[in-house]
Amino acid sequence: MHPLLADAAFRASRYLADVETRPVAPAPAALAALEGFNTPLPENPAAPAETLRLLDELGSPATMGMAGPRFFGFVIGGALPATLAANWLTTAWDQNAVLYRASPGVAFIEQVALRWLLDILHLPPTCGGAFVTGATVANLTALAAARHAVLARAGWNVEADGLFGAPPITVIVGGEIHPSVAKALGLLGLGRTRVVPIPVDAQGRMLAEKIPPISGPTLVCVQAGNVNTGAIDPVAEICRLAHAAGAWVHVDGAFGLWAAAAPSRAHLAAGLADADSWATDAHKWLNVPYDSGLAFVRDPHALQAAMAITAEYLPTQSEFRNPSDFTPELSRRARGVDVWAALHSLGRSGIAQLIEANCAQARRFAEKLAAAGCTILNDVVLNQVLVSFGDPGRTQRVIAAIQADGTCWAGVTVWQGRTAMRISVSSWRTTEADVDLSVAAILRAAQSVA
Repeated sequence: MHPLLADAAFRASRYLADVETRPVAPAPAALAALEGFNTPLPENPAAPAETLRLLDELGSPATMGMAGPRFFGFVIGGALPATLAANWLTTAWDQNAVLYRASPGVAFIEQVALRWLLDILHLPPTCGGAFVTGATVANLTALAAARHAVLARAGWNVEADGLFGAPPITVIVGGEIHPSVAKALGLLGLGRTRVVPIPVDAQGRMLAEKIPPISGPTLVCVQAGNVNTGAIDPVAEICRLAHAAGAWVHVDGAFGLWAAAAPSRAHLAAGLADADSWATDAHKWLNVPYDSGLAFVRDPHALQAAMAITAEYLPTQSEFRNPSDFTPELSRRARGVDVWAALHSLGRSGIAQLIEANCAQARRFAEKLAAAGCTILNDVVLNQVLVSFGDPGRTQRVIAAIQADGTCWAGVTVWQGRTAMRISVSSWRTTEADVDLSVAAILRAAQSVA
């Protein structure tokens, strides 16, 4: 085992050193070489070292450089050194983070990480929380607690009796709701399109004054971090309106919730703590390895009522928190250890510096591209930059040229009828030099299709 793990560490370290300078997108030859995996199932065992060699030699060149400093296609953070190392160690522990009595060490560490998260995000310290796979399941988890709470107030036990015959739930969303929220609503039986959409402003923020009168069981889903612009809904005002009518307010804050952790951006997060539940990702701006989503619920009893499980064979009796009482999964990896490692290694000031640096880098992108004649479509308030190079066809051709160049990678989006390139800056590895190198490549690409 020791030589194999040493070889894996060597290969991983070499990969991370190369990702700084290699083209961000894999070469066509590397993609063609993936056919080397497409063989019949082996009849006999192979040496583990040979298995690892094939993964590295065929798989590593075919990866997208998401761990590097110039991948801007999605809100993806590279894994911090401490979180990657913690992830490896936690994998070696191979703990099923299900119950305190079954895995006390990781259950305890996750509870500390949860307390630290509520502190850094300025959320109520008594919230319940869950470590899940990503924002989709975080939204699902928090909205399941919301569904429980609003129906319980109406005298209905949704976990026991389901939705057949239940009082109807009104779901109010912004006009630019993220698809992960829509998917979560569909999975919960509340419908992806059976919602009341509210108009948004020129930055994608929900217009609170357009919310209709609220009555009966109601969920209001707001957004902290529009996926295109980074804009945050007027959450404080929406919470006042919704709570006056007894509605539940849920925040989809996959990356925007982290604005609360940065002094220069905290004003954007005003009112977020007034909500009833929140969803975010740690594999975005906290820069932990995939996968790592987080759900928080003001009323931990609502979350536990929606998620708890028991069986005769499970040692659920404990004086300490059982993680599986708050998550959709029973068996799962101890992803909260990676989160603890990030929080411990960065500290409060390190997290703030990471977020503020990425926001400054996004503004640098916008300023330099605008000075060169490109059109910036959004107010750059966080880490998102929308760039137009003219008409939709030309913008798409420029983006294709950028992706083929390999210096950096950004993707295409269509926002409020405009085709644009979307730049998302969220990696701890990104520097001002990476921004300048990327800007030069973007302008070369724009010139090439002029």
